[in-house]
Amino acid sequence: MDNRVPPRATGPGPRRRDRHGRGMRGPIAPPQVPLAASRAELFADLVQDSVERLERRWPQLAEIEFLVLEVPRLEGRETDTWSDEAVPLGGVVPAREGRRARVVVYRRPVEIRTKGRDERAALVHEVVVEQVAELLGLTPETVDPRYGEEE
Repeated sequence: MDNRVPPRATGPGPRRRDRHGRGMRGPIAPPQVPLAASRAELFADLVQDSVERLERRWPQLAEIEFLVLEVPRLEGRETDTWSDEAVPLGGVVPAREGRRARVVVYRRPVEIRTKGRDERAALVHEVVVEQVAELLGLTPETVDPRYGEEE
């Protein structure tokens, strides 16, 4: 009768229980609640809302890709050194060889410059309008007549 239980593996690994034996805690909120959305997802929603608002007036925006990146990349500049220039909040990549034009909004620089959701939404919309205007060769006021007005 040799029914030995193999020894427990010791060493680093995920802890199944805390030191009081209560186990790991569950999620703070269920997935269907907005609280469960990450900051990146909420920011992408703000960009999408802004794009949908502009697409009603400019249907050709359906041909443009809108992206959210965390921060601007340093590569591709003349010199790979930091400068005293302000950090960009967005950018434009023109269409070329089978690639659609792109408008990029940088999440972290926008978040750092805003305090609340309403202020962030307004700045995101402003950045999207400015980048679309640059891409289309128009003024921001032409793209969105309410550009520059406080909401």
